[in-house]
Amino acid sequence: MKQAESDKQERLSILVDLEHPLIVLSSSLDWDELLARVETIRKSKVKSAAGRPQCLRALVATVLVKAYMNETYRRDSDLIRHFAPARYLAGLTESDWSPAKSTIWDFHAMLGEDGEKAINEYVVMVAARNHFMDPHHLVADTTAQEAAIPYPNEMGLMSSFLKRVERASATVGGVFKSFASTAAGTFQKARIAFREYRLFAKTKTKEAKDALVAEMADHVEQVQDQLRVTLTAALEQKPTLVKYQNVAFRCLLRLHRIVTTLLPQIRSWLKTGRVAKNKIISLTIPETYAIVRGKVGKKVEFGLNWGIARLRGGYLLATLAKDSEELVDTKFAVRAVSDHIRLFGKAPKSFAYDRAADSRETIAKLKSLGVKQIGIARKGKTAWLVRGKAKTKLITERARVEGGIGTIKSQAYGFNKPAARSRKMMGVCGQAAVMGFNVSRFVQDVARREAAALMAATRRRGRTKTA
Repeated sequence: MKQAESDKQERLSILVDLEHPLIVLSSSLDWDELLARVETIRKSKVKSAAGRPQCLRALVATVLVKAYMNETYRRDSDLIRHFAPARYLAGLTESDWSPAKSTIWDFHAMLGEDGEKAINEYVVMVAARNHFMDPHHLVADTTAQEAAIPYPNEMGLMSSFLKRVERASATVGGVFKSFASTAAGTFQKARIAFREYRLFAKTKTKEAKDALVAEMADHVEQVQDQLRVTLTAALEQKPTLVKYQNVAFRCLLRLHRIVTTLLPQIRSWLKTGRVAKNKIISLTIPETYAIVRGKVGKKVEFGLNWGIARLRGGYLLATLAKDSEELVDTKFAVRAVSDHIRLFGKAPKSFAYDRAADSRETIAKLKSLGVKQIGIARKGKTAWLVRGKAKTKLITERARVEGGIGTIKSQAYGFNKPAARSRKMMGVCGQAAVMGFNVSRFVQDVARREAAALMAATRRRGRTKTA
């Protein structure tokens, strides 16, 4: 058997372009410093140091490769194993080993959004040390990261809940078999109501449609009550569940908890006509929320709120909001400067933001933090705090942050609608998109510097020959 496996492998010697972006990145980073930072993050998150030691260099390289090339975890594993520049970045050119897809995913999940952010901040600091950007000038803005979820509506959420409960109950088995048979009639009635709503909604009045939503809510409430009793009995019996049974059982617990909050919100909407605060819009990622942007053609976006800071030179830093109210513009303007001080040791000389952050309290806090030139657009006819060339330059820089946000939302980086099924992994994907943008800019800056140095050397040789 071993002989057969060895016959399927062949060792090749290939040439590698030293100007490839991943190889340029590998030679530009201080790996000892970067790995020390990552090891600190890892130790703060793992529960035990038991087990085989990890090849941290290779795993950190998977983070950089995935961010730069915007690939899936399976493709990331394949690149680290077979793509020469990626193996060079991972330090595996003299080894036959490479991390498995599951190992890569576990490492990314362990790092989380804050770990990916720390690696991205390190890349930005290396860019600052190489004078590729100027940390004395900062602009910021907020944006929405759309989630890959269907457009939220009450009937769709309730129908999805019933379908998932029915499937999961069949998978778990045991006491849930009797629950499924008891609730079968309710499931059928709900399917009929949902079909009538979807097929004939255009011909019905608002009152008739609301009546169908109320009927569906009654069916959901009946299933929810029966599910609560069954879950309580199952938890008391502590059944032995294996593999997908355990997954389905956890799914039922999670759905019951979510709909316990969602159902009163639907009832409130039917009664008052107003959307409840912190309305649940997805059963898959219940932490997502509606973000009113007021854009033409897209007034509302459904996902998570982010703060994006841009340093002069084009590099971006991203901050994920804990909830829908944390990163409002007046708060994020101060937060962006505070994070800048934490990263670079002192406040930026100049700072720009749009008129949404204009308030006396915000401006006073920015001055107290040490910002000298505050380029916040003022509301009404209030005079700006900066004038002349400083104002013109800050307005220009402020416009450029929109370009950076638009770029990370493109398919090249995948900030918007990432393939994530939890808030945690949406955060990881968001930071990876920003990291990919910064890494791409960094290797371009290195190439431009080397090209400029080569041109200068050529000119010197030409002047020497002329003399």
